[in-house]
Amino acid sequence: MKLKSIFRPNIFHVIFSLAILFLLSSCSKKLSFSTSSIVPAAEGYVKIKKDKNENYAVKLNVRHLSPPDRLVESKNVYVVWANTKDNGVRNMGQLKSGHGLFSKALTSSLETVSTFEPVNFFITAEKEASIQYPEGQVVLTTK
Repeated sequence: MKLKSIFRPNIFHVIFSLAILFLLSSCSKKLSFSTSSIVPAAEGYVKIKKDKNENYAVKLNVRHLSPPDRLVESKNVYVVWANTKDNGVRNMGQLKSGHGLFSKALTSSLETVSTFEPVNFFITAEKEASIQYPEGQVVLTTK
């Protein structure tokens, strides 16, 4: 009957498992976008992970975001902005759009790295992507 004792979890295994889960969850942060009255079908999230160089890897995904030229105030691009902990608002880049492989749902994404710690994010519709400060309409914000 020694076989049963091998499969019985002991306190060490439980503590070790909880410690691993804590470490994995503390390494990354996930923020969801709030529902928008401007683009109500859009939904998405941002994942932030601190790397070994003390930079912040940002991965953003949004689904069902209509093209910016179809908004009431027609624009050319969507720009992702981050409110940072100590350095104000930063342009994170242009949101890239495309169609899903097996669906007609619009998908948009951005992967980038920042030296500044992001606190929250918002997306604006703009005439061009290379601007320093948001000028256009805010279409999505993180909670």
